[in-house]
Amino acid sequence: MKEKLVFGLDIGTRSVVGTVGYRKGDKFVVVAQRVKEHETRAMMDGQIHDIQKVGDTIREVKVRLEEAIGEKLEGVCIAAAGRVLFTVNTHAETDIDNREVTDEDIYSLISQGVENAYNEFLEKQETDSNVKFYCVGHSVIRFYLNGNQISNLEGHKARNIAVDLIATFLPDEVVDGLYKAVEIAGLRVDNLTLEPIAAIGLAIPERFRMLNIALIDVGAGTSDISITNDGCILAYGMIPMAGDALTESVAKACLVDFSEAEKIKKEADYKDEIEYMDIMLLPQKIKQEEVLKIMDPILEEMAGLVADKIKELNGGRSVSAVFIVGGGGKNIHYANKVADKLGIARERVALRGEEVMQTVEFEEDIKKDSLLVTPVGICLNYYEQSNNFIFVSFNGSRIKMYDNSNLTVGDVAMQAQFPNDGLFPKRGKALEFTLNGKARMQRGLPGEAAVITINDESAFITSKIRANDVIHVKESTAGPAATLSLEDLDELTESISFIVNDSNITVPKFASVNGSLQSKFYEIQDGDDIEIVNYYTVKQIADFMDVIIEPGMNIYVNNNLSDLETKVYENFTVNWTTQTIKSERERIEEEEASEHEYDEYENDPEDTSDPSESDDNGDSYSSLPEDDGEYKGPTPVSVITVNVNGAPVILRGKQNYVFVDVFDAINFNLAESKGRRIVTNLNEKQAQYMEALKDGDSVDIYWEEA
Repeated sequence: MKEKLVFGLDIGTRSVVGTVGYRKGDKFVVVAQRVKEHETRAMMDGQIHDIQKVGDTIREVKVRLEEAIGEKLEGVCIAAAGRVLFTVNTHAETDIDNREVTDEDIYSLISQGVENAYNEFLEKQETDSNVKFYCVGHSVIRFYLNGNQISNLEGHKARNIAVDLIATFLPDEVVDGLYKAVEIAGLRVDNLTLEPIAAIGLAIPERFRMLNIALIDVGAGTSDISITNDGCILAYGMIPMAGDALTESVAKACLVDFSEAEKIKKEADYKDEIEYMDIMLLPQKIKQEEVLKIMDPILEEMAGLVADKIKELNGGRSVSAVFIVGGGGKNIHYANKVADKLGIARERVALRGEEVMQTVEFEEDIKKDSLLVTPVGICLNYYEQSNNFIFVSFNGSRIKMYDNSNLTVGDVAMQAQFPNDGLFPKRGKALEFTLNGKARMQRGLPGEAAVITINDESAFITSKIRANDVIHVKESTAGPAATLSLEDLDELTESISFIVNDSNITVPKFASVNGSLQSKFYEIQDGDDIEIVNYYTVKQIADFMDVIIEPGMNIYVNNNLSDLETKVYENFTVNWTTQTIKSERERIEEEEASEHEYDEYENDPEDTSDPSESDDNGDSYSSLPEDDGEYKGPTPVSVITVNVNGAPVILRGKQNYVFVDVFDAINFNLAESKGRRIVTNLNEKQAQYMEALKDGDSVDIYWEEA
């Protein structure tokens, strides 16, 4: 056989049915099928209670099938059922830029819908938050092409595609029990679906799904229900009551064990009288009518619960017809009771078997009946959707993942609760400090990235993974802690310029750290409070220039008498001298006084002396200044008007004026800096203190926060 064989297991409450087959055109060929009943009640209501015993039963079925087909079986398709089943209807859509829709687009859209359904389920579930749920199956309700409903998207050109779908969820313990039992039997799960999804795929072909039909898969522990209408599957549901409830009623009435009661129930389908042995080992006989009478109340209850669930799933109304599959629904009265409870004609409720298996061929001599619908449907579902779960090994631990076809190492790491910062390079400890009152942080250096391998080959956090991959992640490392010295600060690279004794001096800025001055080589510590100082004191300037200011010297800052601790800001003038430096105002007053004395001398009418007359010693004299024997008159002065901070200011008493002369004509106290810097502009450009002034110049002088 060249075709790939598909192995399906119907792990039921009463038995395990194994089916092996392959697809051949439109048909499915069953190569072999084996059935093994549970020796104990290892399963109840569709849920595994004894994993080991169920695993042993699966192994026996597997071995029998391997002997029949002459091949080793490794992968298997299974279906789930259970008491706690949740369904979510959701919608997903995506834009595809006006191109043809591919099968990949459709698969991605459906995967998006399943993820949406799972997120919606988590948001609205009211169960214990510690209980995990898994999506065990999903079905497309309808597709949309550019907002219009369509049956098949592939090949159409579209701007937008969308899907309505239904997804089903079961608790973690139900799913894990199935996977563990399969693992005990030496198998891996290739595909997981829901029992009603598997059954409906075969029992109600797509051409019938335009009708409002219900399918009831009556097993031993659960009755699984699905509803179709308008060409799609609308809903899934279940009730935790099925064939075992009938068997238990017979066991109690006939005083027999469960297996003997199961035999009586089955023989009542075709025998008028049934012989059995009770628990007292006494032979007994019972009529078919008596057995049916014993089961009648349970059949009534089952039919009523199923009818109510069908109406609930169908929007509060009955359906047009009902198909029944599964061994638990073979009772001759069950179909009629369901019809009566739904209020529809009895002929519209029927047991489905051979008539729905026209596309199924059996190579062995196997009778087609309703018992085989779900086992074969599980195999067929393999072709409809990929496996919902995969297992991988992550750092030695077995991890189960929901497979959306795009799983990466990062997804597995998250599921395994691997620390997120262990995947990416970690930076060393950051250095935090304040600079001029503002918080500053220097980040540490990055360390080495995580070392990732998949099946011993180098990989990345974004590398795709597949079932049974062996993943190892060596946690990333932290880099060195951050280090920073004062000279690394951009703010400290600037300099300050002063005019000291008529020479331009440029000095570097320095920093105060926690109140103490530090050199540029100081290593900043965590929590340091740093201030970049934008001034020097006179003493600091002298120290920088390697000058000693003698005690008798006078210190002037901007021509104001100062001391060694006076703060000197950008472009300030500094002088230290043994002489007293007169202020401009004093010089102007002296010059005005000198002019006045000269004018009085020139205009005194009573002074008749001859300037050339000699004194008593015969020397000649003159009351006017002399220089090299020549007479010199007073130095001419000029008057100019400049605009200072928008207001006119008159400068007089000098022949020429420089920028610093403005300070003698305005009320501006240079001692009131209070940590601020002075702004000095001439004609909207930064001025030099000895820069020449001319009439009409515009001057700006004001304090600015440092």
